[in-house]
Amino acid sequence: MRIVILAAALAVAAPLALAATPVAAQSAAKFDSRAAIESIRKALRENYVVKERRPALDAALAKGLAGGRYTVADPQEFAMRVNADLEAVAHDKHLNLRHNPELSAQIGTGGQRDDATESAYWRDLARRQNEGVRELRVLDGNVRLMRYDGFFWNGEASQAAIDAGMAFLRGGDAIVIDLRTNGGGSPDAVRRLASYFVPAGAKLVTFHMRDEAPAVSHAEASIPGGRITGVPVYVLTSGGTASAAEEFASHVAGFGFATLVGETTAGAAYRNDFFAIPGGFVLSASVGRPELPSGGDWEAKGVAPRLAVAPDLALDRAMQDALATLAPKASGPARTELEWAAARYAARAAQARPALPASAYAGRYGERTVTADGAGLVYQRDGGLRTALISLGGDLFALEHDPRARLRFVSANGAVTGFVLERADGSKVEAKRG
Repeated sequence: MRIVILAAALAVAAPLALAATPVAAQSAAKFDSRAAIESIRKALRENYVVKERRPALDAALAKGLAGGRYTVADPQEFAMRVNADLEAVAHDKHLNLRHNPELSAQIGTGGQRDDATESAYWRDLARRQNEGVRELRVLDGNVRLMRYDGFFWNGEASQAAIDAGMAFLRGGDAIVIDLRTNGGGSPDAVRRLASYFVPAGAKLVTFHMRDEAPAVSHAEASIPGGRITGVPVYVLTSGGTASAAEEFASHVAGFGFATLVGETTAGAAYRNDFFAIPGGFVLSASVGRPELPSGGDWEAKGVAPRLAVAPDLALDRAMQDALATLAPKASGPARTELEWAAARYAARAAQARPALPASAYAGRYGERTVTADGAGLVYQRDGGLRTALISLGGDLFALEHDPRARLRFVSANGAVTGFVLERADGSKVEAKRG
């Protein structure tokens, strides 16, 4: 078989990578549009996952060829026209054509299989992106976050990156896995990550590939440190969360080990292969479909979140929920700190507004200064660090860089006269406006 099996991966995850050839070189390229179209038709007739849709795709391409629609000199324009015709028939996010002579040459006419382990191109891409694990952070309340941008699978290298990320998350009192910019990847990586949360041996998904016997993916029998249980887990999604990332989101929904926060995912369920097309083109075509344990898949409908919110507010909403869940388990100042932090994230998610214009709060308060700039209010003690004030609504503000304190402004006759700096340990500092 020809080609780069990225198991649902980077046709969605990295369209720019597929189109990485310099524009000048692309425009100057010579190609035979008829040969390219005939190659695309053959690949789809023999491989496209939805067999009943193959004749319509073939007819659309044949019509465009006969009518001269594809007789253009610019390979980019050629690809755009082909993609428009394929989209009109299939509405398939994995089905597309790109001009990428470098990758096309790597695939070659004989083709190569690539679970990303046999292609230097994808191995290097994965290495430079730390196998998809792009960021690890400790947030307020010891909530641990991992931003995971691609379900890469390079065997031991990818496994080690996932395991390292999970070892970090394991130390958190709550966990956030950010898939908002994750366009997919390998079901092997999905299985590894899901195995940290679902029972050993649990059935994850059945793949139906061409005319091959179905292949079933099960959770791994053992993983380093054992399953993660007993802590709140949140998975952030967006409309750009696609393919293999949606498989993981489906397991979140199906097994209930985490809360999905954000917006409904892309709805790209099929698995794709890449085919080298004459003229330096690469065709991504769906060649298989998944089936979840409950039946069905997420194609064209995506996976809906339990906490629906705009993607840019998803982390704030997850943090609000996580901290509110953790607060009752704490006591004393620690509990107050968690409650205040939850309120701060809630205000950010709700985009809370102060009672007065920013300029009304600006001024000198003893040895402290509050200034207004284009972004809002900034607080600073003489000789100390500047920190943004986050509105909690009304005259109450959180300090961005000090979760153990907040400011409550005092007004008289509509004018701000001072503030009270409240601390989580119960102490207070009162300051009058100068």
